[in-house]
Amino acid sequence: MTASTSSGRLTDRERADGESLPSYLAPLPTTVEDLGLRFAWLVVAINLVGTAFGFWYYSGQFAETTATLWPWVPDSPLATLFIALALACWKLGREQPWLTALAFFGNIVLGLWTPYTLLAFADSYTYLSPAMYNFLFWSHLAMVVQALVLYRISDFPVWAVAVAASWYWSNLLVDYFVPVVGEPHHTIIPVARDAAMFFEADALGVIAAGEVSFVLLALFLALTIRGKKCEAARSRS
Repeated sequence: MTASTSSGRLTDRERADGESLPSYLAPLPTTVEDLGLRFAWLVVAINLVGTAFGFWYYSGQFAETTATLWPWVPDSPLATLFIALALACWKLGREQPWLTALAFFGNIVLGLWTPYTLLAFADSYTYLSPAMYNFLFWSHLAMVVQALVLYRISDFPVWAVAVAASWYWSNLLVDYFVPVVGEPHHTIIPVARDAAMFFEADALGVIAAGEVSFVLLALFLALTIRGKKCEAARSRS
């Protein structure tokens, strides 16, 4: 699905197609979706501010990481940059499926992984002020909300989903399994990687399990949305 006009307004047919998705794929109220798309430029601006803050937040980790691996360091800032660019392209009448898919994956994966990590290591995040802790927690959950609107602007073609899956697969490898240069360089956590956690897992295993699960969730959602949209198109033809 692409935008019907450069102003971001959707046709009745496109709305009907979106509404045909089951609630587990499109759980947001239509009013929320409409607001997000109507004020897409504001959403773009907010995400660009969040991207700038995120790059500042990761500045210490950039300093400790070889430049070769910098593209895999700022996970959340890249996700917010992806969605800002994806929405901007759509508003300009040039929706890019690969960019929308990257935005969908990134905002689902990092929007869930960060709150998951904040909860898993809550006792060790006491160095964060309550305001910063809550800001990180709720702002990342908001990333999931905005990701769930993207089905309104894209068909999620399989090739675009493959691009996004490949990028986040490479992120998993470099973060947890095949560091390429030096040690794994996932987002810094407040405990040692080999610290004992629940179910006899260590800290690295806990955060890896979370991110792998969320990448698989994003892949499932994107491909299922694609399948449902194809079914709806066939039923109309």
